[in-house]
Amino acid sequence: MDIPLWLTICLQVLLQIVFIMLNAVFACAEIAVIETKGAKLDSLAENGNKKAKRLKRLTDQPAKFLAAIQVAITLSGFLGSAFASDNFSVYIVNGLHGKTPLSDNAIKTISVIIITVILSYITLIFGELVPKRLAMKKAESIALGLSGTVNLIAVCFKPLVWLLTVSTNAVLRALGIDPDAEDSEVSEEDIRLMADAGSESGSIGESENEMIQNIFEFDDITVGEIATHRTEMTVLWAEDSDSVWEETVKNDIHSYYPICGDTIDTVTGILDAKKYLRLSDRSRASVMAHAVGKPRYVTEVMKADALFREMKRGRFTVAIVVDEYGGTSGIVTLNDLIEQIVGDLDESENAGDIRKQGAGYIISGLAERESFDELFGIDTGNDSATVGGWVMEQLEKIPEAGDELERDGVKIRVTKADARRVIEIYAEKLPKDTTAEEEE
Repeated sequence: MDIPLWLTICLQVLLQIVFIMLNAVFACAEIAVIETKGAKLDSLAENGNKKAKRLKRLTDQPAKFLAAIQVAITLSGFLGSAFASDNFSVYIVNGLHGKTPLSDNAIKTISVIIITVILSYITLIFGELVPKRLAMKKAESIALGLSGTVNLIAVCFKPLVWLLTVSTNAVLRALGIDPDAEDSEVSEEDIRLMADAGSESGSIGESENEMIQNIFEFDDITVGEIATHRTEMTVLWAEDSDSVWEETVKNDIHSYYPICGDTIDTVTGILDAKKYLRLSDRSRASVMAHAVGKPRYVTEVMKADALFREMKRGRFTVAIVVDEYGGTSGIVTLNDLIEQIVGDLDESENAGDIRKQGAGYIISGLAERESFDELFGIDTGNDSATVGGWVMEQLEKIPEAGDELERDGVKIRVTKADARRVIEIYAEKLPKDTTAEEEE
C-alpha cells in the first residue's frame, strides 16, 4: 500500500523537527555544563548530588566532553541538512519540471541551496541561539537535568571521541600548548569586572560592588595612606595638668589620644577615651593605670591587610605609625582599616558616640549613660544603660524630635527619634547664673 503524499511530507517534516530538537538539546547541554563547571559544580558534588558527581567526571576531562558534544551537534546538523536537501528538493524539481527553461539538475541545485538556507536559519534560531540563551540563564538546573544525556553521548561515541581527542591534543602540542595543563582560574580582574557588570544590571547593589572593589584594593594600600597624619593628631602632653587632659578629651572627641613627652616623636602611651570617661578618679596615677596602654608601632609602608592581620593576632585596635627615621608619622585605628572596605562609617549611629558641637555635644541615643554622667559631672541614676533609655524615662513617653528636658544644669533636646527609640540628642551645660535664676 502506497503512503499518501501528505503523510510522507508530514513524516519528513517531523524528522527535521527531531533533528533540530536534538541539536537544541546538545547545544543547550554544552553551554549549561560550561557555565556550571568549576566551584559551583564541585560544591554540589561534595554535597552528595549524584547528577553533579556524574557531570563532574565528564568535565574533569574537558577535551573528551567537548569532543562528545561536538560530535552529537555535528551529526544532528549534518543529518538534518542531508535529509532535508534530499527529500524536499524532489518536490521542488517535480513541481517546476517543464515550467521553466532550467534543466532538472539546475533546478535541483538551486532548490538544495534554498532549502539549506531556510533550514540553517530555522536551526540557528531553534537549535542554537534560543537553547544557548536558555542554558546561560538556567545553567545549573539544565546541566544537572541533561547530565544523563551527556553521559550517554560520551559512552556511545567513545571510540570517535578518543580519536578526536588524540587528534586535537596532537594539534595543540604542535602549536606549543600543553593540552593537559589546568584551565586558567578566575582572576581578580574577572571578579571585579563581573561585580561592575552586576552593579550596572542591578543584580548587585552599588554599595556591594564598592565593597568588593575595596577588598581587592585593600592589600595594595599602605598604612601611611590611611593613617591620620601627625599634623592632624590630637595629643596629650605629659607635662600638662590633669584638668588640661580632661578638657582636651571632652572638647576634641576622639577614641584614642597619644600621650607624648618632649616632642610628638616620643609617644609614651595611648589613652582610651571611653575608659577615661568611665573613671571617677581622673588623677594622673589612676588614668595611667586604668585608661592608658602601651603604644604599638607600625611602619608607614606596611600594607593595610598585613596590619589588619597583626591587629587581629595581637588583639589591639590602635597603632602609632612611624616613618623611615623612626619619627611619628601619624596614628591608625582598626576603624580606619574597616572604612577602607565598607566606606565611611556613620559614627552617629555607633554606641558611645559623643561629638562636640558648638557649646554642647551631639550624643547618640546608644551612648552609655555613665559616659554621659562623666562628661557633665552629674548622676542620672542606675536605671538605664543608655542615654536614649534615660531620656525616655525622664519624659515618660517615646520622645519626638524637639522634646526638651533639663537635669542638674544640663539642657537636653531630642534631635532625632523614631517610633521606638531616641536616636540622637543635643546636650549642653547651662551657665551657673542661668541655672540659679531658674531655681529661684
